[in-house]
Amino acid sequence: QVQLVESGGGLVEPGGSLTLSCQASEYPSGFYVMAWYRQAPGKEREHVADISNFGLTKYNPSVEGRFTISRDNARPTIFLQMDSLKPEDTAVYYCRSIGTTDDFWGQGIQVTVSS
Repeated sequence: QVQLVESGGGLVEPGGSLTLSCQASEYPSGFYVMAWYRQAPGKEREHVADISNFGLTKYNPSVEGRFTISRDNARPTIFLQMDSLKPEDTAVYYCRSIGTTDDFWGQGIQVTVSS
């Protein structure tokens, strides 16, 4: 079972930046995708960004150009660099690990964008 622990959330002013980290107990074997999702109050959870073991990335159009997903190849950790943050980015952010036969979620971490 892959365990995921998010860190780096908090309160930031509009226009500011934050970097989220997701430390996994291991990368899944074989093909996998590591992803960030978010859920705002009263809304459904949505995909933010993902990165595959090949290094291919995808972004939600609402964050493209502002957020960057990356991974550390030396240890099982992914990052989400969030720049030019907006109040509508306020949400609980979740890390997700999707392997060929399994699917795990982190507990989530709060990001609040407010002045």
